[in-house]
Amino acid sequence: MTMKRVLVCLDVKDGRVVKGVSFEGLRDVGDPVQLARRYEAEGADELVFLDISATVEGRAMIWEIATRTAEQLFVPLTLGGGITSLAEAQRALRAGADKIALNSAAVRDPALITACASAFGAQAVVVSIDAKRVGADYQVFTQGGARATGLSAVPWAQAAVAAGAGELLVTSIDRDGQRSGYDLELTRRIADAVSVPVIASGGAGVPEHLVQAFTTGGAEAALVAGMLHDGTTSVRALKLRLQQAGLCVREMQEVQR
Repeated sequence: MTMKRVLVCLDVKDGRVVKGVSFEGLRDVGDPVQLARRYEAEGADELVFLDISATVEGRAMIWEIATRTAEQLFVPLTLGGGITSLAEAQRALRAGADKIALNSAAVRDPALITACASAFGAQAVVVSIDAKRVGADYQVFTQGGARATGLSAVPWAQAAVAAGAGELLVTSIDRDGQRSGYDLELTRRIADAVSVPVIASGGAGVPEHLVQAFTTGGAEAALVAGMLHDGTTSVRALKLRLQQAGLCVREMQEVQR
């Protein structure tokens, strides 16, 4: 049985972890280093650090904070936000990341996916797909959800994998921060269309939503944020629910410092 992973997302803006609804109305929820240590101790399988304003502001990632966060972790870390070149991807890995996440830059230049996969291995390259339902289709948006690309989510997911992506982080803009559950149709459409792991993102509000992401949605991993930041549940509680549902997760004692 494939082991399912619980990933915790740290959306960072101006050096602080923030959370919003559908990428808007951001509120401060804490220090990235402290939260990273907390979630690792709770049993998170991986951490995802996204500098969410880097691309919009046309700047590089805030490396100092990203590096300090990486230095505190033993579990795998993905760094993303403002990575627009092979050199910046290499810097992220040297800063302590295990994987890099590409989004807007990958849409602009899919060859960047290939270059990173060739240099670091496909397992180190995550392509983030922010999608919104438009009619019967799902469309890809970039620039923090502000720019419509005209790309359909499923064909773009297939193209990203063909270019070298080893994993896809699929976020529903419609569901982000809503706590109403992942967009299972979006996740399933992409999971059925590609051969690499899909991470479900956007909308988790209760532990059962993760069960649905893995069973109905076909995801291999689930990204959570707001319900942990607000203290309504914990990584430990999420994993216990997954075990109760018969899903295979990493044992809690393996993640203790």
